[in-house]
Amino acid sequence: MCHVIVTCRSMLWTLLSIVVAFAELIAFMSADWLIGRAKPSGPEETDNRTGGPQEPYRPTLGIYGRCTRISHMQFSRRDTLCGPYAENFGEIASGFWQATAIFLAMGIMILCTVAFVSVFTMCVQSIMKKSIFNVCGLLQGIAGLFLILGLILYPAGWGCQKAISYCGPYASAYKLGDCSLGWAFYTAIGGTVLTFICAVFSAQAEIATSSDKVQEEIEEGKNLICLL
Repeated sequence: MCHVIVTCRSMLWTLLSIVVAFAELIAFMSADWLIGRAKPSGPEETDNRTGGPQEPYRPTLGIYGRCTRISHMQFSRRDTLCGPYAENFGEIASGFWQATAIFLAMGIMILCTVAFVSVFTMCVQSIMKKSIFNVCGLLQGIAGLFLILGLILYPAGWGCQKAISYCGPYASAYKLGDCSLGWAFYTAIGGTVLTFICAVFSAQAEIATSSDKVQEEIEEGKNLICLL
């Protein structure tokens, strides 16, 4: 018989697992890893709100995507265009970024799998006599290691030609040049920290769902058990 067990700690772990997976996925897909050198706007470009010239635009560069402005000569205006600069894996700008993409993708796949499984832990708490929380916690720890490897390798690719075109001639491995880090990089770091927190917190979720109070309510014949 399926017993639906909901505790404060297990629900918090489930929510954190889902948030971490989405945060890492969004960061990986974003082009806002590097913010490039400011490019001055043309004299014909004006800010609709102030009537003055527009602020200089800073293009952004991701692991495999980018955002930049393209000019429309006919209308003397510019639009922001975002999309992948690499049509396939081999066209990613740096071998280090290719390795980063592999490690991040592996970590994100594990996190998404754990997030999906975590939804069912309210009804299924063990698989083959193994606690599903402990198994998921171990997988989250492994995913965190993949994410760390990817984030360590990423700055080593700042010396590639693509990064230099955005960050200036002084950009090199682990040196940003004229670029700055975008929100996607910080989101990936924050998601990695939360991944390890989730891995540790999974043990608390397992303790909460196997406590004596839960066992007492199961023995009383309750199928829905909610505990703080």
